[in-house]
Amino acid sequence: MINLTINGESRQFDGDGDMPLLWFLRDLLTLTGTKYGCGKGLCGACTVHLNGQSIRSCSVSMDRLEGAEITTIEGLAAGGEHPLQIAWAEHNVPQCGYCQSGQIMQAASFLAGNPNPDDAQIDDAMSGMICRCGTYQRIRAAIKSAAGGGA
Repeated sequence: MINLTINGESRQFDGDGDMPLLWFLRDLLTLTGTKYGCGKGLCGACTVHLNGQSIRSCSVSMDRLEGAEITTIEGLAAGGEHPLQIAWAEHNVPQCGYCQSGQIMQAASFLAGNPNPDDAQIDDAMSGMICRCGTYQRIRAAIKSAAGGGA
């Protein structure tokens, strides 16, 4: 039995320890905001927070999560009032929207450790987060806005 906390709620998992966290979230808990992209941890669509740090949930098996605290996009701010979620809407970041929960989760983890980043730091932190629609300039502007640096 694996005990962990997801979005502030105690959860238990008693299944195949090799199951990726992504499938536990999506299939068993129906937290579908976390998306499947590549299945290899390369695109970032499945990004969540593990003990406050961003991780690719498709690449972390359940047997590594005893006592872990997981935050998904659903748990970032229940009403969508996180500064990044607000900035995302203000800057019209999403186009197709598929990657956006992972983008926001990566940005939230980054801003927690660097609340006043410059463009180069944002680009570095967000590298590896793939947006097939190419909204990278809007993503950067939203991150700067959420950090208080404007666009």
